[in-house]
Amino acid sequence: MQIHLNSKNTYGTINPKLHGQFIEFLGSCIDDGIWVGRDSAIPNIHGLRRGVVEALKALAPPVVRWPGGCYADTYHWRDGIGAPAKRPVTFNENFGTYELDQHQFGTDEFMDFCALIGAEPWLNVNLLSGSVQEMKDWLEYCNRAQPTSLAKLRQANGHADPYNVKYVGIGNEVWGGGGFMTPQQYAMTYRKYATAMPTFKTSLFDQEKTYKIASGPDGNKPQERVRWTRDFLTALASSRQPAIDAIDLHFYNWNIDHENDTPTDFTSDDWARVIQSAHELDDVISEQEGLIAKGLANMPIPESTMDHRLDQIDLVVGEWGNWHRPAFTARPALYQQVTMRDALTTAISLNILQKHCDSVAMACVAQTVNVLNSLLLTDGDQTILTPNYDVFMLYKGHRGGHVLPLDTKTPAVETFASIKDGIITVSLSNTAINAPKSLTLTFDDTVHLITAETLNAAHVTDYNDAAHPNTVRRHPLAMKQTTSQRQTVTLPAASVTTLQFKRS
Repeated sequence: MQIHLNSKNTYGTINPKLHGQFIEFLGSCIDDGIWVGRDSAIPNIHGLRRGVVEALKALAPPVVRWPGGCYADTYHWRDGIGAPAKRPVTFNENFGTYELDQHQFGTDEFMDFCALIGAEPWLNVNLLSGSVQEMKDWLEYCNRAQPTSLAKLRQANGHADPYNVKYVGIGNEVWGGGGFMTPQQYAMTYRKYATAMPTFKTSLFDQEKTYKIASGPDGNKPQERVRWTRDFLTALASSRQPAIDAIDLHFYNWNIDHENDTPTDFTSDDWARVIQSAHELDDVISEQEGLIAKGLANMPIPESTMDHRLDQIDLVVGEWGNWHRPAFTARPALYQQVTMRDALTTAISLNILQKHCDSVAMACVAQTVNVLNSLLLTDGDQTILTPNYDVFMLYKGHRGGHVLPLDTKTPAVETFASIKDGIITVSLSNTAINAPKSLTLTFDDTVHLITAETLNAAHVTDYNDAAHPNTVRRHPLAMKQTTSQRQTVTLPAASVTTLQFKRS
């Protein structure tokens, strides 16, 4: 089997923010996961679990979305600032969490977390139980440089400099737990929030400093997702058009209809079904691209040149990943182990997102720690890296690269390639559960192999836990260090492999 790479045939630029993360007050994602408290015996940095911080600092996720998710629509930001001992205690009913919420991890702690790991913050505002004024005040607290009362409050809480939050989500899943709104109702609500959002400009002609993200469709509902995007954009076109930068699509690779299929116990048929269903994301994104393009084409031309006409809306995928049936009844809520099956679907999903880099500007896996398709699990004082963590590390080389389209139909092999600064990064996933695959890569120029790493397991149901944290780990792949126009690679069964070549 042969794959040809033409380094001169490229398109797009892979936004590093396609490798974003999502954290929420759900189960033990934040409390007992990221946040252990300033007085904890578990090693921490100002209350943030040191193991999580160090692992994510090495990964350097470009963006982190917080505080939700469903939780965002019950969250009042003032509960999470100021003296920790004086913060209110509430009850968190979010998605089966059912725990007291001490509000020890709030805005300033989140911003510290982002700074430590090198990520930009994405704030999701409370559209359901909050208000326009609450949103305005929160952003003023975060971003105002001038000495207003809210800027002084931030300074009193230990942060003199503004956080310069750019990414702002206006509501979450408003078609469901975010309010069960119709597209028309949401369009009316969106107009108010988007219009009231502070600009933080100091001159009329300054560039816009916030990136407004609208709640997009439920990607798992084939008919509803079409109606949602179509009708929302139609409602925006019905009168003057508010500023909008992106629509936030959510899509989960559901595996909830097979009672005997669990995250760590599944058959070869279960394996094949879950891996195949991950490809639906490609179709959903293509569909949404078309709907957005049509909606923009139908935007009326304003009567005055002073009015705004929408001509560009990005797509973001604010939540994605595998969701297995047992997560619904897990304690802590939505806790889920990770095997090579999840690693392969994670690689497939990253391939799809990167392939659509011309339209998809940002994406966040759900969720980073202890929930669903996690990169990290915690147990007592231990931080465990899941196979998904290794996949994201294997894909770091694609960030900022240009896509190299690969014309290949190799059975059971998923492919993606990019080029950046003369370095060609090739990711190859072998989805065959038992059979290795040999491939020959051919190039239009002489190349030199500089790195070769693979992720695989002795058994596809293997996973990492506190007792065995390194059962499934990426490791060097033996290859000939040659300089030529042909490179042959043998992919282990059920594996994710990344190779990097430098053009001579």
